[in-house]
Amino acid sequence: MRANRIISLKLSGRGAAIFCTSRSTKPSSSSSQQKSSPRAKAEKLKRRREREETILLNRNSSVDDKKVKLSDKEKIVYPICKPPGTKKDTSFPFPSSYSPEYVESSWYQWWEKEGFFSPEQHERVSHAVDQTFSLCIPPPNVTGSLHLGHALTVAVEDALVRWRRMQGYRVLWVPGCDHAGIATQTVVERRLLNQEGKHRQDFTREEFLQELWKWKNQKGEEIYHQLRRLGASLDWSRACFTMDPGFSRAVTKAFVRLCDSGLIYRSEGLVNWSCALESSISDIEVDSKELPGQTMLSVPGYENKVEFGTIVTFAYPIEGHDGEVEVSTTRPETMLGDVAIAVHPNDPRYQGVHGKHCKHPFTNRLLPIITDSVVDMELGTGAVKVTPAHDHTDFLLSQRHSLPCLTVIAGDGTMMPPCGEWLKGVKRFDARQLILDALVEKKLFRGKTNHAMTLPVCSRSGDIIEPLLKKQWFIQCDEMAKKAIQAVEDGQLEIIPHCFTKTWKNWLSNISDWCISRQLWWGHQIPAYQVELCNSTEKQEEQWVWGQSENEARHRAAVKYGVKLEDVTLTQDPDVLDTWFSSALFPFAMLGWPEKTTDLQRFYPNSILETGNDLIFFWVARMVMLGTELTRQLPFKQVVFHSLVRDEHGRKMSKSLGNVIDPLDVINGVTLERLQEKVEEGNFDPRERRVAMEAQRKNFPKGIPQCGTDALRFALCSHKMQGEDISLSISQVLSCRYFCNKIWHTLRYTLGVMGFAHSEVVPLKPLGVMDRWICSRLYSTVLQCEKGFEAYELHTVTSALYSFWVHSLCDVYMEYVKPVLSHRARQVASSVLYHCVSMSLVMLSPFMPFITEELWQRLQPFRPGPAAQTSLCLEQYPCSSKLSHWHFPEEERDFLLVQEVVRVARSLRAQCGMTKEKPASNGQLGCFFFLFI
Repeated sequence: MRANRIISLKLSGRGAAIFCTSRSTKPSSSSSQQKSSPRAKAEKLKRRREREETILLNRNSSVDDKKVKLSDKEKIVYPICKPPGTKKDTSFPFPSSYSPEYVESSWYQWWEKEGFFSPEQHERVSHAVDQTFSLCIPPPNVTGSLHLGHALTVAVEDALVRWRRMQGYRVLWVPGCDHAGIATQTVVERRLLNQEGKHRQDFTREEFLQELWKWKNQKGEEIYHQLRRLGASLDWSRACFTMDPGFSRAVTKAFVRLCDSGLIYRSEGLVNWSCALESSISDIEVDSKELPGQTMLSVPGYENKVEFGTIVTFAYPIEGHDGEVEVSTTRPETMLGDVAIAVHPNDPRYQGVHGKHCKHPFTNRLLPIITDSVVDMELGTGAVKVTPAHDHTDFLLSQRHSLPCLTVIAGDGTMMPPCGEWLKGVKRFDARQLILDALVEKKLFRGKTNHAMTLPVCSRSGDIIEPLLKKQWFIQCDEMAKKAIQAVEDGQLEIIPHCFTKTWKNWLSNISDWCISRQLWWGHQIPAYQVELCNSTEKQEEQWVWGQSENEARHRAAVKYGVKLEDVTLTQDPDVLDTWFSSALFPFAMLGWPEKTTDLQRFYPNSILETGNDLIFFWVARMVMLGTELTRQLPFKQVVFHSLVRDEHGRKMSKSLGNVIDPLDVINGVTLERLQEKVEEGNFDPRERRVAMEAQRKNFPKGIPQCGTDALRFALCSHKMQGEDISLSISQVLSCRYFCNKIWHTLRYTLGVMGFAHSEVVPLKPLGVMDRWICSRLYSTVLQCEKGFEAYELHTVTSALYSFWVHSLCDVYMEYVKPVLSHRARQVASSVLYHCVSMSLVMLSPFMPFITEELWQRLQPFRPGPAAQTSLCLEQYPCSSKLSHWHFPEEERDFLLVQEVVRVARSLRAQCGMTKEKPASNGQLGCFFFLFI
């Protein structure tokens, strides 16, 4: 955290969390999340470099060498043109092979038009139960398209939503988008500069906001299109955007209520500042760039690259003394803001100078030499410069010693007048060299060496973060954090997996006050007003009021200061609220809060929150704190975290690395050329661009083949989402497409059997051993699915379904059925086959909604008994308690060995390359015979 000079903190095992141990008299926005040690950071940097070198040095000629390869298939297109929303005609002849493009056409438009995803359809379901299941989708930013990380969230949440809906629950899953203040404004500013050569300042605020709304409308529709293509069963009639009028009223109400309760206050504090954006930014928008030593980096606003990763040592002369004190810094431009020199009280080198002063060589100010045990006397010279206005640690140190704060760098990154005329208006990194030259001239320069360091970088602009003192609005978090910790300890809020409970407590126990001001135009303008009183002869200090409207604020000011309404002049704060403030209100604002709507009464608190584990601090914790404070209820009962998606080289998928994959590229297929065009269009460091493009060439030498939505969803849910991060490869998705093909041909065979034999499905009374065995395996699969869904372990559900369909139904029972169908028992066998296939499609539906709907609809003409639901997504999910008469454990146990033998035999057959044209040798037949014995 400490970028401007060498210092270590002795913290009794609490690491860097000392920066946020308690709320000080003046707030700091530095993150209270514990930081990793320098050694851990160095190891992380080393691993990242090794991954990049593996890519660049081409140690593996192609990641696809051992992958499943998909031969080009002829695309089959649904040939019937009907108005959108019309039910698909499944009486059309069954295509000879599986085609995602054919299967996925038309269904979603019909589902949406019929209102199957609305909680109101609950009343029409025959198996409805009096229970609700509600959640919100983590609202994606309107800055661009979704990536595979978003696709994982959608696949997991939609599986849970569809499962509960099929159980008869009243289900509400609300879609939405986040306005993403800094990210969106940055993108639009860059676009306007590139296309029109204009800066934000060339527009009025209203004109610039019009440009932002154009962008939002375009990108918001793209995101919603992607969600529909992913099959997300969201209630689109309740779609919510964080800057909709209703949501904006909720944000204003929340701010005013928190101000009235004293939880929001205005104060001067040290914030993360981006000079390129001229705004404070949140901790999550600060990236830590690890530098091994001297590194030249591009910085916005500078024509030439700027040097980082070096440390400079210079001397301060001691006033009235022949000696000097040497200090080291990586940011010499901040030395104009030094107000003291700190040494350890027990350092023998400085025992004689305690209480003395050093003279600043450029301003002649006297800097006191103070003592503080935070200084490591064994590191560097044992003395450190103290710059409270530009360093988080120094800010806390200055409070302990009542030191002044001197700001020398302005919000635009230029040096301020207190630095002197020779530096006034000079950009900070240009001033760095001027200061070094002046130190050399004054013979105070003592050297420069390489220095490994962590550089804070703005993830939105690429600018180097400058800690600055600013008057901002802050939220007191300590009491709200205690309640959030207590909720988990008391069992009112469950965090899954439970390993994150400790992380939750540690972070909230060390939380600092939250800076919610942002110096932007895009976002919710802060509903606070600076007050000026007419005819006042006294010098007025900064006075503020707040209100849900300017009229309300004016009345508050008149009452507060005892004046008439016409004597009050109000000026609204031009800043906007941090995006995370409005996002924290999502679980209840989406339901109409602060109004007592029917939705709020029925669906709040939400049943669960499901999201990536990287948002535990920045979104989840804040939702719990603000939700509990504003509604007096926890916003949800459970928090379920899934792992992060990484690429095949183990790197986190990030737009800044160029390794994100658009889920539509996996669904539809994409060429390598198009993938590389997307990287070229991005704003990357040259090395990162080279690594990204080389990784694409190795991972997708022929592009990405068409996999389809169902295969992608099934592949994503097949990973253990509560374990280690997911390294997803396209070969895994291709394997799931093969599974789709297996399902397709199984249904072709089943429909052929039913049609050819003119079979009537009879009530299922399995007579033969094989019939009892497959029915028992189906019962066991239903039981496994129930347990997996209840525990949010979707990988066990997908594994059970795959195993039953491939290894039990196809490998064993269907082989048995083929000769039996020609005998008298064919009616029983075909009925058993029908029930196994039909029920399996129902169980697969939460993961593979398109192919299961297509095939289930084709099975309906053969369905016995009462008519089914209109759509598979409303069909009742199988329940093990109603199928216990199908449980035959002895048959399952006996056939377990047979099933394993079949699996091994098939594997050996493939390994030996046996085909109809190349039959097995006598030795191979003997091997198979031995296996069966």
